[in-house]
Amino acid sequence: MGRIVAGIAGVRVWLQDCDKSTTFPGMRTLRSLCGPSFVFIGLLHFAVPEPFEQIVPRYLPAHRELVYASGVAEVAGGLGLMVPPTRSLAARLLIATLIAVFPANVEMALHPERFPKIPGGKRTLIARLPLQAAFIAWVLAAARSTPAAQA
Repeated sequence: MGRIVAGIAGVRVWLQDCDKSTTFPGMRTLRSLCGPSFVFIGLLHFAVPEPFEQIVPRYLPAHRELVYASGVAEVAGGLGLMVPPTRSLAARLLIATLIAVFPANVEMALHPERFPKIPGGKRTLIARLPLQAAFIAWVLAAARSTPAAQA
């Protein structure tokens, strides 16, 4: 858990440094893509729920319902990031959702044989675990309301 927190902090510092820097002019674009990305992924939970159901840990009940619930949270959070007065609340919702779905990523890494279509297999599934921290940092960056973010 400590490594995840350190990873989130490190990515967040990097994003803040990029925001202050003229060497990364795409920060505003990166932020503006966060909300729509979560809306898109959230809608996929309804359009094609089966792949999401497959990664829900087997010990959890009601896989379809959990997929729909996370889809609702991602759509609501993504939309909320696009509206300045709701960014903070939306960011909290998305971060809670990212933490809640992390066991699905762990499930995939622990049982790579159930996901043979993933290129790179177990190595890829393990390597993607830290991405959750990067997504959390992305949400935090998107939620920040600074003059640079609003320009």
